[in-house]
Amino acid sequence: MRKWISLLLATVLTAVVAVACASPDDTTVAQGGGGPAGGSTLDTVISRGSLICGVNGQLPGFSFVDNNGEYSGMDADYCRAIAAALFDDPTKVEFRNLSAQERFTALAAGEVDVLIRNTTWTINRDTALGLEFAPTTFFDGQGMMVTTASGIQDLNGLSGRSICVQSGTTTEQNLTDRFRKLNIPFTPVVFDDEDALYSAFAQGRCQAATSDRSQLTARRKSLPNPDNYVVLDEVFSKEPLGPVTRNNDSRWYDAVKWITFGTFQAEELGITQANLDQQASTTDPEVKRFLGQEGTLGSDMGLPNDFMVRVIKHVGNYGEIYKRNIGDPFQLERGINELWTNGGLIYSPPFR
Repeated sequence: MRKWISLLLATVLTAVVAVACASPDDTTVAQGGGGPAGGSTLDTVISRGSLICGVNGQLPGFSFVDNNGEYSGMDADYCRAIAAALFDDPTKVEFRNLSAQERFTALAAGEVDVLIRNTTWTINRDTALGLEFAPTTFFDGQGMMVTTASGIQDLNGLSGRSICVQSGTTTEQNLTDRFRKLNIPFTPVVFDDEDALYSAFAQGRCQAATSDRSQLTARRKSLPNPDNYVVLDEVFSKEPLGPVTRNNDSRWYDAVKWITFGTFQAEELGITQANLDQQASTTDPEVKRFLGQEGTLGSDMGLPNDFMVRVIKHVGNYGEIYKRNIGDPFQLERGINELWTNGGLIYSPPFR
């Protein structure tokens, strides 16, 4: 009997010590990670053979269905970049359209693997909502679009006017905060759907439409008679946009983060889709390491070591992505979305 009790006590003590010595990562996984049974989303995506990417689907320049029935835009291309890195095939993506109201719930529930949907990085979303924000791919700011005939030149000209705004966005709160600060009365006309918002604006149901300036610029071009509308110069918020993943899944977050950083670094190194083969024969150790010819940067985080070769081959570097989706179609200068070497904010930590 005494021997049995001693054995029982030893077993209990061993279990207690094991729990006490468990790392924070272990306890975090036990509380629920990104994939099934607490595994990483990275494993889930690779096992499935495709990426499920949450996008807007209605925003020209970022994610929308083009005339060929294909998803186009900067956000869509970053979905493809992840698929290219994992599968060497940018078509291994299922695009899932999500409204502003559904996007965070869908991500938290695991309905999508990553959210790349013109989503602003804020302290509340980063902490209270349990999200992880990858590097910002587009630095934006909120603006206002009005009719040219209105003669409105600044926010003061909107006193007493109605303004179309989308619900469930930082735009809605920014609008209220800004106009309250300036003591400008206005009437918000709130929409859940972006297409409905701009349709109402074009029909004159509100005297202005507010959103990120990139969105206003893109939408203006798609309105009937674009010259009848103007985007005001004033910018009244900071809107850093980029990919988003769930908390407690560091392997997947690292993969998304460094694939994104890789597009920045590729532009800084001067590596493009056109010269990729030539760059692959370089003797430059920095380039060789970046392309996976030396070291184990990719394999260390569960990616193919040449993951950036795949991304550049299929999607291009950051400058190419920007030019294809934003610069050429909308003549929108890069501004602060230039590389840091050109006075912008686009910057990658070292690949070493």
